[in-house]
Amino acid sequence: MSSFFSPAVPAEIGSSSAQSCRLTSIDSESRLFFLLRAQLAWSNLRSMLLSARLRLSLVILLSAMFWGSLYGLFVEAFTFLDALHAEVISLLFNAFFSSLMIMLVFSTGILIYSGMYCSAEAKLLMTLPAREEAIFSHKFQEALWFSSWGFILLGSPMLVAYGVVRHSPWTYFAMLLPFMVSFVVIPATVGGICCMVLAGWMPRLRLHALSVGLAAMCVFGLWLAWSALSAVKADSMSAAWFEQTFARLGITEQKLFPSWWLSSGLIEAARVGTNAKESWASLGEAAKFLALLVANGMLLQLVAGWLARRCYRLGFSQLIGEVPARRQRPIGWFDQMLINGGSAAGRPLRLLVVKDLRLFRRDISQWSQFVIFFGLLGLYFFNVRSFNYNNSYASMIGFLNLAVVGLILSTFTTRFVFPMISLEGRRFWILGLLPVHRDHIVWSKFLFSFLGGLLPCCGLVLLSDVMLGLPRRVIVIHEICCVMLCMGLSGIAVGLGARMPDLREPSPSKISSGFGGTLSLVISSLFIMLVVVVAALPTHLFLATHAFGPGAVGPGGLLAWAGSTQGIVASLSVVVAVGLVATFVPLLLGLRSFRQLEP
Repeated sequence: MSSFFSPAVPAEIGSSSAQSCRLTSIDSESRLFFLLRAQLAWSNLRSMLLSARLRLSLVILLSAMFWGSLYGLFVEAFTFLDALHAEVISLLFNAFFSSLMIMLVFSTGILIYSGMYCSAEAKLLMTLPAREEAIFSHKFQEALWFSSWGFILLGSPMLVAYGVVRHSPWTYFAMLLPFMVSFVVIPATVGGICCMVLAGWMPRLRLHALSVGLAAMCVFGLWLAWSALSAVKADSMSAAWFEQTFARLGITEQKLFPSWWLSSGLIEAARVGTNAKESWASLGEAAKFLALLVANGMLLQLVAGWLARRCYRLGFSQLIGEVPARRQRPIGWFDQMLINGGSAAGRPLRLLVVKDLRLFRRDISQWSQFVIFFGLLGLYFFNVRSFNYNNSYASMIGFLNLAVVGLILSTFTTRFVFPMISLEGRRFWILGLLPVHRDHIVWSKFLFSFLGGLLPCCGLVLLSDVMLGLPRRVIVIHEICCVMLCMGLSGIAVGLGARMPDLREPSPSKISSGFGGTLSLVISSLFIMLVVVVAALPTHLFLATHAFGPGAVGPGGLLAWAGSTQGIVASLSVVVAVGLVATFVPLLLGLRSFRQLEP
């Protein structure tokens, strides 16, 4: 019996045990993660085909319409630029790709942070005998897909239109996808490297480093916009005007930037030579730029893999074991002001609003996307001052900008506000024990969404109108429409979220991609179109009448009345009525259903 309990282990048993505990080879581990990604992709596709066919069909249809519209616009733009001044294409490509490069760095870094450090899958993978670089590669490919599909959707119609206008050879179109994929890998990998460095080596300075980085990017963006806007307006839309405008974007034309390699390679691939020798020379130059992009992307992948081995587990452990500071946060005064800024009867409602506000601040995937999208939109609105418009045309552009703001807000309300009621299902037993009426929960979500979207949306619309030089009457009309859009979109998302909750689903993305989220997005889009069209038509007719005379809209009748002051007042009354209906009808339906809900 003593020999049975002896700690001695035979040599052959120890060697076999050691061999069985070895990690699999790198190739086998890569194949396993590839099979995992393929299985997840197939499961998601099958789930969409079975339970979300409406949403999938709408996404495909709207994407095709969006791609076709962009292709038509770019064909006209490149035809105009080609006839006016062909040499600005290089600067145009450099400015476009450098802007997307910066955006890809931030978006991919945010997605990798949420996927590698905050997701349940990352916690499971950290318990498995898997290499750190394999986990990074797995999450990187997932983040690369989500961050680059927008670049493909925006860039492909522009590049295809450029090739069609220039009558480029078939090799140009064959090299488009390799060029775009190899380009997006570089900024995406840089974003992943920055994310791991901040999480692993600067645990106490993450917030400060992020704040300094965002402030530096804002200063750089404002300086770039100010440099681009200092052009003379007297000769707008002429060759000299284009030279002055694009010359101020010369900072993006740096040979060390991957955006310059991409634009130069595409221009070389699209060039049509006078003979076969010149054509082969251009193709060889394009192939060299493509090889440069591929080589740098592979090098950065090796650096990221080495960095993952060094600091991924360290950063993950520090984030999991980090103890929250007990001191009052710098933003705590704002929360206290909201809590104490009212009567005692409304205190429970204000407490719920503050709770949602704190959850929003702690979720980097929410506020970072909010800041990036609205920041880029603000930069675009700041640049519309570079053109000269008459009031009628400027008003049309202002309403289009209003529609863009509404569509972006509807995307955020569908993605983040609609699932908020459903996500309370995991905490419903806590809320049920509190002296809080269920109506307060629904109204707190509405106030959080409405007040949170009101300031940035109205500010962006005001910035757009001021840059366009619109009269005060038109600015007031746009602001009223914006307030109605914020109110209606919040009411639709919160009301439908309370009417069709899914209290057992922990993933907000799955909640928003279901039938209720799709219905909310469709109704929100129709509501935006209705508000913008009803308000834009009388305003455009009114400005056209004052710019070109009463005969611009016809001798009289309905169009003449619509273009008068009475027509504008009537259209605003319809906008307010539609906004109130879109706000309170879904909210009342949601309140009635939420009162009777049995979790």
